[in-house]
Amino acid sequence: MDLMALAGKLGLFFVPFLFALCFHEYAHGLVAKWKGDNTAEKLGRLTLNPMAHADILGTFILPISSIAFGIPIFFGWAKPVPVDPRNLKNVRTDMFWIAIAGPLSNILLALVATAALYFFVRAPFLLEYHQTISTMLQMFVLINLFLAVFNMIPLHPLDGGKVLARFLPAHINQKLEENQQMTSIILIVLLLVGVLSILRVPVFFLFNLLMSAIGIGNSII
Repeated sequence: MDLMALAGKLGLFFVPFLFALCFHEYAHGLVAKWKGDNTAEKLGRLTLNPMAHADILGTFILPISSIAFGIPIFFGWAKPVPVDPRNLKNVRTDMFWIAIAGPLSNILLALVATAALYFFVRAPFLLEYHQTISTMLQMFVLINLFLAVFNMIPLHPLDGGKVLARFLPAHINQKLEENQQMTSIILIVLLLVGVLSILRVPVFFLFNLLMSAIGIGNSII
């Protein structure tokens, strides 16, 4: 792959992924602050600066390698935003909202991108850029939907595990948290062997639903 082609793919895949990832972590920190815990803000994590959230392996090396070498598994993560439960008034309920804020933020970005796509593909003065803009915005929608769906898998350390904790007895949730390193390994293995490709079903269902809602029946992705 030449440098121009690589730069184009990084612009199409990695830049939107990086922004979506940072917005996701920012949302966790913001809702934590609303609930009374400003740990993220004190540590400089209440920001959209990607370097504040970056994990060298998960944020840069793996995603960029996937793009550069054509690896079909596009995967990555950021450092989790720290939350101190001692600052929360109702730990179970507040942690639920802090956890779900991440996936909801990605749904919000997907909706905003869909609205922007509706406008841009109908703007006559942007007609010559139609395909480029449409491709970029559709990719941004897909990336955010994937992050939302993936993070809602009900296993620790994903947000879905923390959301599920709101409805589980405390002793069961404690055991799940104590074994989250094991579930992290299980998730990575499932991803590597392709089992998590099943996530394409709900992701593309939501994607096609959004595209149909704005009159784009045959998407170019």
